Amino acid sequence: MVREAIAGGKNYIDACIRENVTVICVSRETGNNKYMPFKGMYENNSQFWTKNEAWEYFISNEDFAKAKKTALEYGTDWKPIIKDGSKELSASESALIEQGFGKDYESIVAMPEIERVEHLLENKNRLDSLIVMKPRQEGLITEALVETAQNAMLHNHAALMSAMNQSNDDAKTQTQELVDSTRELVKSSVQLISSNIFNDDLMNALVAKSNGTIIQHMTRVYLNGLAFLSYYNNIVSTSSMINKLRISFDKKQRNFYHSLLPHVHPDDITLEKVFHGGMRAIPETHFYDWATGFLIHDIGKAAAVEYHEGEAAYNRDIVVEHVKVGYTSIMNKTNYPREAGLITGYHHEYYGDPGGYGYFRSYLDDYKKANPQAKQGACIAYELEPILDFETLAYFPAKILEIIDVFDSVTDPNRKYRKAMTTEEALTMMHEEFIVKHPKIDLILFDIFSKFAREKVIA
Repeated sequence: MVREAIAGGKNYIDACIRENVTVICVSRETGNNKYMPFKGMYENNSQFWTKNEAWEYFISNEDFAKAKKTALEYGTDWKPIIKDGSKELSASESALIEQGFGKDYESIVAMPEIERVEHLLENKNRLDSLIVMKPRQEGLITEALVETAQNAMLHNHAALMSAMNQSNDDAKTQTQELVDSTRELVKSSVQLISSNIFNDDLMNALVAKSNGTIIQHMTRVYLNGLAFLSYYNNIVSTSSMINKLRISFDKKQRNFYHSLLPHVHPDDITLEKVFHGGMRAIPETHFYDWATGFLIHDIGKAAAVEYHEGEAAYNRDIVVEHVKVGYTSIMNKTNYPREAGLITGYHHEYYGDPGGYGYFRSYLDDYKKANPQAKQGACIAYELEPILDFETLAYFPAKILEIIDVFDSVTDPNRKYRKAMTTEEALTMMHEEFIVKHPKIDLILFDIFSKFAREKVIA
């Protein structure tokens, strides 16, 4: 890789934006590195490479070559200013570029589509062999779930990034076998999942083996999301939880949900107003579609970008971008079920709170402008129709994913700028910041998740 400072003429800048170039940011004081999209940094400060003396900025040889090629194709004003000359990245610097998707990503990017599909089929067969194995081998299952999930994520990210340069029809044709293979792999994963995987020491150790921090997060969220859905189904189907909720609803939950549905009389705020059609277990077909959405929910993230932490690392436009890229690529470039696309695009909505973002709120705003008398009659929909018809405020699997996503981000052992929270610290913080102060995540689902998390920690 060639170490090059980010600078240059307009065509080069446009090319860096067009090619989604990643900037390697090196702190002059500490030597620490972080990775940011050129587009977001440029839009935030059009002279960022000359205005901030605390950081040096570099790009990889691959990104440099792509940007140069594009700049030359679109014009002749390509005169990059090279700062500090050119030299090869050290081994440690080269390794840092892998932090987002890990050391295997480069080889996966280079794979032809048929090899990706074959690799996913091998992964599915590995899971299927464990389904029929008696007695159940928990260690082998956990290892297989982690490794096959990571492989599927890498293949899908590489394929979708490539598909972005194709027409929608061509992209759907090219990715069809990948989509089918991924869906079958997910079905096998669901059959092996158990709620016990949450907070499992072996699972966390296996995830940590990947040096791709985004892949680590996606893997934990995916598997813990499946574990929680499994737990939710079990507790809803086999316990008296729903009846207990009805008994305590007036005292514990009514005010929270009335704040979300202020047009509904308080006496009419019931469990059916919270969950469209009533609270219930998740059918198998929904489970598979939602599991697929959980797997690819962050597929729009650029490699090695720190979204939420660090000095000056947070840029809202960059954070919002990954939802947009993920949603549009899944909906327009693949034949993944629509449920998976909506999970990708809606999992940071936060009940319309200003701190959230996503496509649904803009769609809902447009709908309200066109239908000023229309009001939402419930908070959460299990099916697509009520959310697509704007009858509810949120989509059930997206609300689940919000909770899992926040919890994982604050308990992530890789946090660089803040100490990772314990389970109890995280649950306390989330209740205070995401429910009491700002109604972002769902109260009832969070209470169930808290029970789930505490049980697994104690176990």
